[in-house]
Amino acid sequence: MAKELKELTSRNENYSQWYNDLVIKADLAENSAVRGCMVIKPYGYAIWEKMQAELDRMFKETGHVNAYFPLFIPKSFLSKEADHVEGFAKECAVVTHYRLKNSKDGSGLVVDPEAKLEEELVVRPTSETIIWNTYKNWIQSYRDLPILINQWANVVRWEMRTRLFLRTAEFLWQEGHTAHATAEEAMEESIKMMHVYADFAENFMAMPVVKGVKTASERFAGALETFCIEALMQDGKALQAGTSHFLGQNFAKAFDVTFLDKSNQLDYVWASSWGVSTRLMGALIMTHSDDNGLVLPPQLAPYQVVIVPIYRNNEQLAAITEKVNAVIKKLKALGISVKYDDNDSKKPGWKFAEYELKGVPVRLAMGGRDLENATIEVARRDTLTKETVSVEGIENHVAALLEEIQQNIYQKALDFQQASTRKVDSYDEFKVEIEKGGFLLCHWDGTPETEEKIKEDTKATIRCIPIEGDKTPGVCMVTGKPSAQRVVIARAY
Repeated sequence: MAKELKELTSRNENYSQWYNDLVIKADLAENSAVRGCMVIKPYGYAIWEKMQAELDRMFKETGHVNAYFPLFIPKSFLSKEADHVEGFAKECAVVTHYRLKNSKDGSGLVVDPEAKLEEELVVRPTSETIIWNTYKNWIQSYRDLPILINQWANVVRWEMRTRLFLRTAEFLWQEGHTAHATAEEAMEESIKMMHVYADFAENFMAMPVVKGVKTASERFAGALETFCIEALMQDGKALQAGTSHFLGQNFAKAFDVTFLDKSNQLDYVWASSWGVSTRLMGALIMTHSDDNGLVLPPQLAPYQVVIVPIYRNNEQLAAITEKVNAVIKKLKALGISVKYDDNDSKKPGWKFAEYELKGVPVRLAMGGRDLENATIEVARRDTLTKETVSVEGIENHVAALLEEIQQNIYQKALDFQQASTRKVDSYDEFKVEIEKGGFLLCHWDGTPETEEKIKEDTKATIRCIPIEGDKTPGVCMVTGKPSAQRVVIARAY
């Protein structure tokens, strides 16, 4: 295991390679036989399940229910909303036939030309079209509204340059799709879900985020407004961690979804959609982890505590196990997830290195001397420090420690974000500062032409127009024209 760690590229040497190494070595995911697609391994999937469970709880607390819609979308559906089809057309995987057959020359399977579909089916890149076609049958009156539905699903976007968790041809996500009687309700829903995502990112992922509005060129295809949360990774690049869209009546008009309002007038339904994906796994890794491996926030760790026995013989192991079982019972009573690793095929040192690599927040170790002294060794992953404490009351000590670790890694990430956020007033200064990474707060004249020039000149994009903080007007750093407020600009994943 020490060799495994030694082969982990350092962040300073090559951040991109460090990330790839860590995803593989920590047993999170691996590339599959299908180009651009990944296999999420059990340990990685366990983290995603924790994320999923917390988000699902938060969605249900805000009145949403889960449903499921088809993976396949008729091609004609996608073309009904002009901006939507333009935004996704280049990424669509298309099903054209429904049957294979053996080739006549015996060389293998071929597509049966007689099994051509009357209409091609798109493998969903997102579900607005199929869902709004369905909502047409569900909505007649204001009494049928609002509809607050979420779907947990996989989607396909045919990416050419892929990277585990961050950008893959197929990925897992959730997508909320809501229908409302008024624009105000739909807008309120869009903003509310942005805040839900920010709450999850900060309180569960321990990842500070900037909440904001996307510029017109960065909006979701088919949206009138896109709200987002932007996070800063340790290499100074931004990562879009979640988006929520006010869709107006665009999809209702495209699919003719109307309702009778309280005045008995016919109107189009108002909509929102919102989603986060397994990209959050990449965000989690890059926000907290170090050259020794993963650093996981206790709230999302598959097991928060691992206990390793150190023993000379089976008799000593039995005595330690008896003590440890009592500790496990007390920890579980406090809702703490625990793994007891008494696997005799691996030495304690190997186990310590493995759990450090996998980011387990707290490691407990008990040996013969601890047995005699009624003590236990406690190691914390965030600071890599150790202490020996009494077994008596260890459950309360660990519970407090887990809370402290959660807060500590959030604070560390917040300190980094704040130290990497700088105000820039001139374009010359901007070109220098963008090379250093981080969030740059700059004035922009609001035009797509200036936005495109910044992108072409520096490969940086306007991540969002912040909804909190300094709203002081000024002048655009590029053109000198009036600017309503500073925007966040960064290079991004």
